[in-house]
Amino acid sequence: MRGLHIVATGHYAPKRVITNDDLSKIVETSDEWITERTGMKRRHYCTEEEGNVSMASAAARIALDRAGIDLSEIGSLVVATFSGDYFVPSTACLVQRELGLPDEMICYDLNAACSGFLFGLETVRGLLLQSEKRYALLIGSEVISRKLNMSDRGTCILFGDGAGAVVLELDENRGYTSVMGCRGDDRLIYCNASEDSDKKVHMEGQETYKFAVMKVPKLIKEVVAKAGLNMDQIDRFVCHQANARIIESVAKVLKQPMDKFYMNIQEYGNTSAASVAIALSELWESGMCKEGDKIVLAGFGAGKTWGAVVLDY
Repeated sequence: MRGLHIVATGHYAPKRVITNDDLSKIVETSDEWITERTGMKRRHYCTEEEGNVSMASAAARIALDRAGIDLSEIGSLVVATFSGDYFVPSTACLVQRELGLPDEMICYDLNAACSGFLFGLETVRGLLLQSEKRYALLIGSEVISRKLNMSDRGTCILFGDGAGAVVLELDENRGYTSVMGCRGDDRLIYCNASEDSDKKVHMEGQETYKFAVMKVPKLIKEVVAKAGLNMDQIDRFVCHQANARIIESVAKVLKQPMDKFYMNIQEYGNTSAASVAIALSELWESGMCKEGDKIVLAGFGAGKTWGAVVLDY
């Protein structure tokens, strides 16, 4: 098994910060109401000058600077997103241009909503296995603020903008185990694309919560068992940052202490495909993980998609 080595990470969040108190001036809500139900305190929104390409590029530049690699050795660039600046061209192609990456590489976007970064890891590993180039760049980046109905309390309080990037390479001394799946659904969470639609995010909050608290613990148990490990051998869990109560429920079901579960939802809210990437980048920066640590990354999202991987740090 040739696993993935996280060479370096980077993340970016817009400077415009929206607090719970800010939202209480727009819809009927309060800081206490939002915090109690979601764990969220702040989220970041793009300014008019910012977009998906600029955020993804900013996060990637940080990761590449930290990696200190020869850019000619990057063979693929995948951006996990559902909120690109354009339908076409892809965000990935425009990020390639912004970063001055070589022409001889594969660049495209991947849309699996909040599971996107996990699906991206699986995809990038496959690309690396058949590539002559040593490295790949994976980015999760979302500009969800422009797809929100700010009069819908059930969604406008939840989401924020941001981007996270990782430079990856294959490593025979590191493990990699994955579990991915989908049960096609366009009811729980969706965002229309047709010209006669409102093109805003819609979500059945209670049903989404029930799906997550049921599915995520089973998913993590499955991927850990597939890796030949037990829960106590996992050093860190990084779940999609959708709701603090979901993560707390997952920890309780798995009988694992909350200090093994990284959470930054209080700062960013739900950034969809960027959430696991941003959390992983903050972990990398903090030095909380050491060489050889076992890390579980897990996510779920629209379309009833899900994914989890076990990595060696």
